[in-house]
Amino acid sequence: MTPSTYPLFWRDPALPYVELRQVLDGRKVSYAPHSHEAWSIGAILEGESEFLCADRLHAVERGTLVMMNPDVVHACNPRQNSPWAYYMMHLDKGWLASLLYDAGIREHRSWINTHLDTLTLDTLVTADLYESFVAVCEGLMTADLSSSDKSQRLERYLIRLFKHLNDSSEITTTMLPSNNLYPVANYLNQFCLEDTSIEFISAEFGFSTGYLVRAFKRHFNMTPHAYRLNRRIQLGQQALKQGQPIADVAQTVGFSDQAHFHRIFKQRVAATPDQYRRSMGSI
Repeated sequence: MTPSTYPLFWRDPALPYVELRQVLDGRKVSYAPHSHEAWSIGAILEGESEFLCADRLHAVERGTLVMMNPDVVHACNPRQNSPWAYYMMHLDKGWLASLLYDAGIREHRSWINTHLDTLTLDTLVTADLYESFVAVCEGLMTADLSSSDKSQRLERYLIRLFKHLNDSSEITTTMLPSNNLYPVANYLNQFCLEDTSIEFISAEFGFSTGYLVRAFKRHFNMTPHAYRLNRRIQLGQQALKQGQPIADVAQTVGFSDQAHFHRIFKQRVAATPDQYRRSMGSI
């Protein structure tokens, strides 16, 4: 039997646009700030934790839904001595955007970040939506439903959720003002497998190293080096889901050895590469 302290990951090749994680005993879980390419939603099942999303810190507990737009740096960690359990779901933003467009909820088929009102930004405490989300997660992890049934339940829930979000606030398409740190972030994403020094990158973009590190961390909540590592871990997750050997993945995504990859992966995913690779989707 899998220990309760181990995270469980559910994936199904028939539903490649969704990944689910369940943690039943997360008291010893610790997350470094990280981000995902997917739109994410989670439910706190037990205990209390602190949820950092961008620069906003929330106290969350059982009954709370947390939501994260793609590429937003976040972290969620249990309060000391608090029991902590949760579900976390990651959804492909392209698939989700198409679902919402086809349902008449969004006017564009391309993804637009979700914004809640300033009082509930990043979190939602609505009993019906919380309980329904937990039921969807339980349905995904059961062997008693077909992939088609699971997909239909998930789609119905997401349509309900986003209708609620639309009723609660306006979704803005306003472009962010120009920021000279974004070209640096784009460079780190594109060339994350290279070990170009931060000093060289700073000079290339016209910054002093000290300023770039401070400004980048203030804006993205992680240093340029950590940002590059985070992108490598994202690539590693994709490769692991495809069944590639861990040692090969470590080398492919730019780590000096498997032990280094294991350590950094666990810091950001709160699971070992082997734990992450295991999936309940075939059960």
